[in-house]
Amino acid sequence: MTASPEQSGAGPLAVWLIGARGAVATTTIVGAAALRLGHARPIGLVTESVPLSAAPLAPLDSLVFGGHDVTDTPLIKSAHALCRDAGPLSPQLVRDLEDELAATEPCLRPAPPLFGSRPALQFIRSVQEDLAAFRRSTGARRVIMVNLATTEPPAPPELARCDLMQLEAGVAGPGLPASLLYAYAALDVGVPYVNFTPSIGASLPALEALARERGVPHAGQDGKTGETLLKSALAPMFRMRNLQVKSWSGFNVLGNTDGLALSDPAIAASKLESKSKVVPAILGYEPHMIVRIDYVPTLGDWKTAWDLVQFDGFLGTPMTLQLTWQGSDSALAAPLILDLIRLVDLAADRGERGGLGHLAFFFKSPVNSDVHNLAEQYTLLCRHVLAA
Repeated sequence: MTASPEQSGAGPLAVWLIGARGAVATTTIVGAAALRLGHARPIGLVTESVPLSAAPLAPLDSLVFGGHDVTDTPLIKSAHALCRDAGPLSPQLVRDLEDELAATEPCLRPAPPLFGSRPALQFIRSVQEDLAAFRRSTGARRVIMVNLATTEPPAPPELARCDLMQLEAGVAGPGLPASLLYAYAALDVGVPYVNFTPSIGASLPALEALARERGVPHAGQDGKTGETLLKSALAPMFRMRNLQVKSWSGFNVLGNTDGLALSDPAIAASKLESKSKVVPAILGYEPHMIVRIDYVPTLGDWKTAWDLVQFDGFLGTPMTLQLTWQGSDSALAAPLILDLIRLVDLAADRGERGGLGHLAFFFKSPVNSDVHNLAEQYTLLCRHVLAA
């Protein structure tokens, strides 16, 4: 396929969201508008805190949004559905931003169909046509794709063994995961790609090769927003103090469409895998691990996690740590989406290509990085971004 590299320069930074009418995407769009119009402070944005606020990042008010979704729920209705107590948005804020949301609505399009014998190549071309039309209509200097769609079941393991030529041969037929096809569509035409989901996305050697060939960066996978964020901060404490963790049990309940999707064991397998790998990777050994995710529809966008850690201290003294984490799924994720958009845009400006390992700070399963310790990840992030 013919690459059409993104161009830098003046103009807005366009963001193409996959799952654009979902809770996280809606909160991201509302949040960006609220920040631009002075209705909110940038709480939760890492890029707005010292020292990263000194980096030459795209202004938040330069962002424009479009995207794909399989539903046709109006964006304003999606925002009102996230008003308290079902979600993180205040009713007054949504009312204040209705004109902004209405202006974004025409940029949201139905996702191309992908089923039956339809060749994946047709899907890819439809996505690329929408990306090109979005850039033209907005006058954007660059488009960045962000995957916020519902989690997919784990991809077939043989995909990880494909080289780029073999993968492209498979693109001529059906059966490949949508997240992979979206990633291919973006990278093939020089559009940076961010995978905030546990789905496979661009986390394949073949797509890493494509990204490097096209000279485009990508980041992922599976945003680190809640319980796993705590694990990546607390597990280093046990290792540094030489305390022996015997077991780490985590029980999660959440509502919203992500919770509903994760009630399917096949889909939950991707999420459970990414949530389970952080603690052993940090400790250097594998304690007994339990990770559960259960759907509670009455929770709406809220989620709760209970963790029980059993560990041995000096003289084999048995001890426990218990903690509870409660938060809004979308309010935790949205500021990180805005951070990643700006950081990936900066990487593209600098000519970086392939998986951005320095963005491991934001992910449970980071590409091109084996570092899971949160403090180490933050140090690497700041050092890399501020190096130039």
